[in-house]
Amino acid sequence: MSDLTPQSEAPTPTTDKITQAARETIYLCNFRVSVDGEWLCLRELNDISLTPDPEPAHEDSWEDFTDLVEQMRMLDEFKGDPIAIERLNLMNMAKLSIKGLIESALNLGRTLDSDYAPLQQFFVVMEHCLKHGLKSKKTFLGQNKSFWGPLELVEKLTPEAGEITASVKDLPGLKTPLGRGRAWLRLALMQKKLSDYMKTIINRKDLLSEFYEPNALMMEEEGAVIAGLLVGLNVIDANLCMKGEDLDSQVGVIDFSMYLKDGAHSSKSTEGDGQITAILDQKNYVEELNRHLSASVNNLQAKVDALEKSNSKLTEELAVANNRIITLQEELERVKEESSYLVESSRKASRADGTANGQVLGETRKQLKEETQLRLDVEKELEVQIGMKQEMELSMKMLEKDICEKHDALVELRQQLDEMRTLNHELSVKSQSSEASAKQKSDIISRLEEKTNQMGSIIKQLESSEKDMAKQARNLNTAAGKLLFCIT
Repeated sequence: MSDLTPQSEAPTPTTDKITQAARETIYLCNFRVSVDGEWLCLRELNDISLTPDPEPAHEDSWEDFTDLVEQMRMLDEFKGDPIAIERLNLMNMAKLSIKGLIESALNLGRTLDSDYAPLQQFFVVMEHCLKHGLKSKKTFLGQNKSFWGPLELVEKLTPEAGEITASVKDLPGLKTPLGRGRAWLRLALMQKKLSDYMKTIINRKDLLSEFYEPNALMMEEEGAVIAGLLVGLNVIDANLCMKGEDLDSQVGVIDFSMYLKDGAHSSKSTEGDGQITAILDQKNYVEELNRHLSASVNNLQAKVDALEKSNSKLTEELAVANNRIITLQEELERVKEESSYLVESSRKASRADGTANGQVLGETRKQLKEETQLRLDVEKELEVQIGMKQEMELSMKMLEKDICEKHDALVELRQQLDEMRTLNHELSVKSQSSEASAKQKSDIISRLEEKTNQMGSIIKQLESSEKDMAKQARNLNTAAGKLLFCIT
């Protein structure tokens, strides 16, 4: 990395300094790099000259020149500390990757998938950042370095991250900690919680010290900067299918050609108009999504109200059924007591008077049979009521479960609605600022039009005065000719 290009024949001190700064950072040139152990290695160099032009030819080249000087100043501060230079390079690369991903995703205007090149490069850069300064762990197969261990800490610090960890562990085909770490990053991005989770683990350096060296990126200020930059990724939507994707054996290669300027830049006014259009489109999308969420919340609220009414109605019916069962039980007891009394009385009558009338005994037996039949009917009805009670209790439990699920869904939708309102407010503020700038431009245009009209009126006055002077000159010529004629 120290001798990429030959020295110029007559270098100046400024040229030497800038050239040396460009050599020390691999993120300022068109390099293709990969990971070899814990270092970033140069794989390819495509006709790059590190000697800057003596004078900037246009505005863009001057911006590149000032950026290079700024990088040189920062590298001078870290002179003699290669680990600090590595952290700075990774932070700059993360800035470029996140910015390029957000801009390209907003211009694309649709949900991103696994084949989207800027998204793939973002995951490669994040993997490099998480691997920087990892401690080696000795296993029976040798030394192993994996950033899956620090990511597992998120589940302990943030309980809601347990769903992601469980999903990663349940994914088929993941055999290595590296593959599980890559799957975790993708799921966290789809959940739009990647920034929150990274801030959570970065704030607990006492736990990270078990996995990272003291001068690692995750232990220094650069890690907090990258976690803050990840907040911007919440504006993009990604749908990444990881089934069948080989995350264990992928090779992380950064393609720096994606982040080079192509020289074809539009004017500043066109960029401003494009930004205003993008902000307005985002605002309209958020408002439409907000309306859909509000309608969904209202529908769920109506369903919950209907379920509560049916629940109260079923409760009343259950109370009536319980009262009916108690009444039937009391009537059954009474019938049992009457039947036993009649049996005893018939037995006593048969013993006391063996010669009694057979007709009275027949009527007694008939009445006993009717009472027995009535008892059987009451028992059947009691069984039916008990079955209905059990069915009502089962339906009540199912209804309560359904109400709990609807309530949880309603709470989640309300949270999403609050988030959308917050985003809508932010977009409204951006839109208002854009409208204010557009209003200023329109005021300037109106003033220029007024000045143009005034100049046109002045020109017309000058033309009319010129015509009057020409007319006066002709009159004077005519008068002079008449005077000369009279004199002669």
